[in-house]
Amino acid sequence: MILPTYSFSLREKVRLRGHGNAQRKIPMTNGKLAGKVALITGAGSGIGAATARLMAAEGASVAVTGIPEDGVIAMAAEITDSGGSAVAIPTDVSDPDQVEAAVAQTVEAFGRLDILVPNAGIQMHNEDRNLHELPEEVWDQTHDVNYKGQYFACKYGLAQMVKQGEGGVVIIVASVTALTGTTPNVSYSTGKAGLVNLARHIAVHYGDQGIRANSICPGALERTPDHDDHPDPEGREVTAVNRIPLNRLGTPEDIAPFITFLATDDASYATGANFVIDGGLTVI
Repeated sequence: MILPTYSFSLREKVRLRGHGNAQRKIPMTNGKLAGKVALITGAGSGIGAATARLMAAEGASVAVTGIPEDGVIAMAAEITDSGGSAVAIPTDVSDPDQVEAAVAQTVEAFGRLDILVPNAGIQMHNEDRNLHELPEEVWDQTHDVNYKGQYFACKYGLAQMVKQGEGGVVIIVASVTALTGTTPNVSYSTGKAGLVNLARHIAVHYGDQGIRANSICPGALERTPDHDDHPDPEGREVTAVNRIPLNRLGTPEDIAPFITFLATDDASYATGANFVIDGGLTVI
């Protein structure tokens, strides 16, 4: 199934900068991603949306993909209303045909693909626990999106980069739950752990083609679907903040600058690494 593509026109360029809930616009003359094309999955909200904004502000043309459709369309419209270049491509990453089509539509819209950010994910807080009682469908649904969906994104995104023969960058969004066994959500954490090694595999086996790959592990964040869908977001925040040296939850705007940095030439020698951005949570 191929879902529709929504394109928007380019207006006066601006730079978006965000910290916490604040954002401001600064006229942009020359961004570090000028001329680059990025495809971001799960870009209708949270980390994906913040990254789409910032990459567009740095001059990239951005394919905003994900579901629900309304969020993806709104995000692409926000970028273009601020002067950026974006196309909205509603995509369910668990469907390989839709992911392949999203890559093709990105190339159709912008002529190439330089940056891939597999970010889409779900977390079934209540159902994904107690391994000995875990329903198989919960395991499958979680991995279909979080692990297999990122495999599809990498498979078809890499195929385009290899075809172009000009290198590229892959930044896979994992989670600090990949690093410890403390979370009760076993399907979620095991899938995220696999993503860290997926980035390493790409770095080793595609490096000679000029393709870099890294993963990032965000910690506990607010204003993300994971947080908003939690059965007790306030209780989660109190518990997390008590364990975080910086004494606050992170935000999508805390993560997006690091993803964007890894996509630039400033990070041209960084590959095969996993970067933890968690306010110090995992060092305790």
